[in-house]
Formats: sequence, C-alpha cells, structure tokens
Amino acid sequence: MDSSFSKISQALLLLVVLCGITGCNAQLSTEFYSKSCPNLFPTVKSTVHSAITKEARMGASLLRLFFHDCFVNGCDGSLLLDGTSGEKNAAPNVNSVRGFDVIDDIKSAVENVCPGVVSCADIVAIAARDSVHIMGGPNWEVKLGRRDARSASQAAANSSIPPPTSNLKQLISSFKAVGLSSKDMVALSGAHTIGQARCISFRARVYNDSNIDPSLAKTRQRHCPRSRGSGTTIWRRSMSILRRISTTNTSRISSAKEGSSTRINSSSVGDPRILSSGLTAR
Repeated sequence: MDSSFSKISQALLLLVVLCGITGCNAQLSTEFYSKSCPNLFPTVKSTVHSAITKEARMGASLLRLFFHDCFVNGCDGSLLLDGTSGEKNAAPNVNSVRGFDVIDDIKSAVENVCPGVVSCADIVAIAARDSVHIMGGPNWEVKLGRRDARSASQAAANSSIPPPTSNLKQLISSFKAVGLSSKDMVALSGAHTIGQARCISFRARVYNDSNIDPSLAKTRQRHCPRSRGSGTTIWRRSMSILRRISTTNTSRISSAKEGSSTRINSSSVGDPRILSSGLTAR
C-alpha cells in the first residue's frame, strides 16, 4: 500500500463523515481505548476480514452502513437499534442496508476481550475503515469515544439520507445540512465505486443519457436489460477511484475524474453533473 494513503485529508471518504458530521472534538481520540481495550483494533479487523473473505460484497455494505448511520444525527449507532419505528425501517434502509450481523459478530468478539467498554458506534466506525483498507483502499486513524444512541428516528432517516435520484443541487444541499462541503460530497461519492447496485438505480442513465462512456453503457446494458425488474444487481468496479481521491487534494479532484476508472464507474454517481459541474469537478 502506498505510504501516502496514511496522509488522509479531511475530505477523505469516511474521515469526513467521522469528523464533519459528528464534529470531532477533544473528547474523541485515537487512544481512547488504548488502556481499557488494547486489543480492540486487531479484534475488529480480524472479524471484518473474515466477513469479507466469506462475502466480498460485505466490505461495501459495512461502509454504507456507517454512512447511513452518520447522516442521521451523527455517528451514534442509532441505525443498529431495532424497532418498527427505528431507522432500520426507513425507506433508504429497509431491505437495503446490510451488515448488521457482522457488527453483532464484531461486538461479541470485542466483548470477549474487554466487556462493557467499547461502544457500538465506535465499532461501526472502525469496521468501515477496516473494510475500505482490506478492499485495497486507504487506511486512516479513527478517533474514538462516541456514546451509543438510545433512540432512533425513522423520520430523520427518511428526510436526511439523500436518495439516488437527487440532482446535484439537492446533493450539495443535503451534505451542507450536516456540515459537509461539495468537495466532501465528491469524495464520499467515491464509495459508489464498490459493492452492488440494483438496476433501478442506473437503468435510465445507461439507456437514456449521452454524457456517458458508450462502452460502459453497453456493458451495463448487458447485465441490466431494459425489460427486467429492479431486483437485478450488478457488481461495481474496484477501489481505484477511491484510492486516487485519497491521494489527491480534493479541491483539485479533476485528477480522479480523468481516465477510464472514473468513467467506468460514472453510472453509479447520483447526478452525472458531479463529474462536470464547475462546483465539483475541480
């Protein structure tokens, strides 16, 4: 792994979510559990590695779980809470967000080495970081010390998490509402280059839009016929754009926009104008 991956800026994918949404402060520290749970990091990473080895898609799922948790009232683990009125049953999450069983496995493993010490919110944050790194993306230090939520808001999840149909203006507004800039939003969009997506999320783009790589459109059309239902899924590409974003000043994100890797994955971006707008393609 390139040593520059360790030099991650505020706009890097999950560090932005971690600090931008929760508001990193003196109470959060990379050493928070250094004495109370010294084996925390290897314990989490071992379980995450096993889960991804068993199912490659799980890394992307854990990353998405973290994002959906953070975007609603901060990274507090509220998405993990059960209940019909909780965030699990919100429209962006129900039958969509996954990886809860892996978080349960991690929590059990952590409880074995240091019972009653580590919050579930911190476990989700570490698991997301480890997922990105295991899949070939950057690594970074996670600041810890979050308290777990005691309640969840389905209404907030429904209104806060930006849907895939959002246009550029709506995306910028949604991210601004939680303290994230348009540059942060571009970096976070890199997460859409891994995992699986339902055809309903990009069918219109690969069949109707002209500002897309023709070879990409044809490839996606083969896996996502116009006549099929929304349940069809297709694997997305690798971590290439995410790695490039992590080593590029996000105010000059054009270097991550150029080349085949970004064009290949551009069908997964909510609004393709992210790649061309003067607000985001710098």
